[in-house]
Amino acid sequence: MTAETSSRTPFRKILIANRGEIALRIIRTARALGYRTVAVHSTADAGARHVREADQAVCIGDPLPAQSYLCIPALIEAARRSGADAVHPGYGFLAENEDFAQACHDAGLVFIGPSAEAIRAMGNKAGAKVLMQAAGVPCIPGYQGEDQSEARLADEAGRIGFPVMIKATAGGGGRGMRLVNSAAEFPELLRSARSEAQSAFGDPEVILERAIVRPRHIEIQVFADRHGHAIHLGERDCSVQRRHQKLIEEAPSPAVDAALRARMGATAVAAVKAIRYEGAGTLEFLLDAEGRYYFMEMNTRLQVEHPVTEAITGLDLVALQLRVAAGEPVGIAQEDVRFSGHAIEVRLCAEDADQGFMPQSGTMALWQMPPQLRVEHALQSGAEIPPYYDSMIAKLIAHGDSREDARRLLMAGLEDAVALGVTTNQAFLHRCLGHDVFAAGGAT
Repeated sequence: MTAETSSRTPFRKILIANRGEIALRIIRTARALGYRTVAVHSTADAGARHVREADQAVCIGDPLPAQSYLCIPALIEAARRSGADAVHPGYGFLAENEDFAQACHDAGLVFIGPSAEAIRAMGNKAGAKVLMQAAGVPCIPGYQGEDQSEARLADEAGRIGFPVMIKATAGGGGRGMRLVNSAAEFPELLRSARSEAQSAFGDPEVILERAIVRPRHIEIQVFADRHGHAIHLGERDCSVQRRHQKLIEEAPSPAVDAALRARMGATAVAAVKAIRYEGAGTLEFLLDAEGRYYFMEMNTRLQVEHPVTEAITGLDLVALQLRVAAGEPVGIAQEDVRFSGHAIEVRLCAEDADQGFMPQSGTMALWQMPPQLRVEHALQSGAEIPPYYDSMIAKLIAHGDSREDARRLLMAGLEDAVALGVTTNQAFLHRCLGHDVFAAGGAT
C-alpha cells in the first residue's frame, strides 16, 4: 500500500450544512459523481428547493430559523440520523468555523474543507498576517499587536500614517471595518468598529492597516491536497462592492497581465504550502496602481464567485473539493491549467438599492431567468424570500470570448430576467455594468 492510498478517506453520502442555491450547487456535482446527498433545513425552509432535490432531508430548526443552520450539535445529529459520512459546509454559515470542522472530525465525519487547525490559523486576521509575513507574502504595513488600548492604537495609527483602515480580526464581510482619514476621527470610528465586531463576531479585537488609495480587490483561487501538491487557478477581480461586500466579480482581471498573474499565483501557492493547507481556498489581495499587491486575508472555503473561475478554466471546483477531501491528489499540474475567454458574475440581491440597500422579503410572484446565462438560484414563481438570511437570491454569470462579449451578454441577460414581487438590485447591477468606468475595466 502506498502512502497516497493509506491516506484516503472515502465517503458515500454528503450532508450539506447550508441552504438555497449553495446547497443546490453542491447537490448538482455530488449527484453527477454518484454521491448521495442530505439536505438540512429550518422550519422556514421546509418547502425550499434544496430540500426537495436532495436524496434525504432533515429539519434542524424550530422555532428559530435564523439560528438553526448555525447549531453545530443539530447538524452533527442530522448527519448521524441520515447516515451521512461526510459534511460539506457550503460557502456561508459555518464554512469557516473551526469548531464545526473539529466537531465533524470528532464525530468520524469527513469534513469537505481544510482542517480545523488551518481554519483557526487563517481565521484571525492578525495571526494570519504574521503567518503570511513569515512565508514571504507581501502584507500591508500596519499593527496587529496584543495591546488593544485606545491610546496604543491611536499612536500606531499615527505611526502608520493616515488614511488608516481599522479591521476586526475575526470574521469578514466588511463588518468591523472603518476607513479613518484623520487622527481627529480615529477614536469615534474605533469605538464604532469595535462595537460592530463584538456584535457580529463576539470579539472586539482589531488590527490597523495603511489604507491603499483606490486599490483593486484581487483574489487568487488555490487548491492543495494532503500529498503536498498545490496549484492556483488564476485571479478574480472583485473590486465592485457595496458596504465592503462584493457585487460584481470577473475573471481574469482587466488589471492583471500574465506576468503579474504568475507572480501572484506563485505567492499564493507558497503561502498554502507553508501552512500545509488542504482543499479549496482563496487568498485576497489589494493591488495598487503601480502593480504592487498586499495580502488582506484568506478565505478557507469555496467562494460565492467560484463560477467565473469555472467558466474560464473548464473545471468543476466542487468536484475538486470532493476529490481532495477523499484523500486523492488534486490531479492537475500547474502547467495544465488553461484560461479561456472572460467571465463576469453579478449577485442579484433582494434589497432596495435606492434605500441604502435595505434587505427585502416577501413572495416572488414571477421568477424567470434568461437561458443564455448560467444562473445559480433556488427560486421559482411563488417562492417565499424569508427575512432571516443573507439578501443574495441568485448569481448570474456570463462567459464570452472577450470581456466585452461577456459584459454585453450579462447586460442583456439582466434585461431579460424577470423577478417580480420582491424588490431587487437588478436595475442597479445593470447600471453598474453599463457605467463607462466599468466598461473600460477601470473600476477600483
